[in-house]
Amino acid sequence: QVQLVESGGGLVYPGGSLRLSCVASGSIFSMYTMNWYRQVPGSERELVAAITSSGFTHYAGFVEGRFTITRDNAENIVVLQMRNLKPADTAVFYCNAARGSNMYWGQGTQVTVSS
Repeated sequence: QVQLVESGGGLVYPGGSLRLSCVASGSIFSMYTMNWYRQVPGSERELVAAITSSGFTHYAGFVEGRFTITRDNAENIVVLQMRNLKPADTAVFYCNAARGSNMYWGQGTQVTVSS
């Protein structure tokens, strides 16, 4: 079992930045691929960024170099640094831990980009 708690969401102007954090507990954090997803009402949850246990990263095409995912296995934390945010980035962002057939979700944090 893995418990995930996200923080760092909020309201930001277009072009602004936010830093989302996800703290994990309960299992061996370093063995999991950690992901950030986002979801808007009426749409499917979509992958934003992923980082494997060995540190390889993957980003969705819409990120366009604006986001950076990092992890600290000693602190059991994964961070999504978001820059140059756009109104289209408005969504609930979810932290996800995945290993084999096991998948765990956080409760989500709202990100709103608006002037």
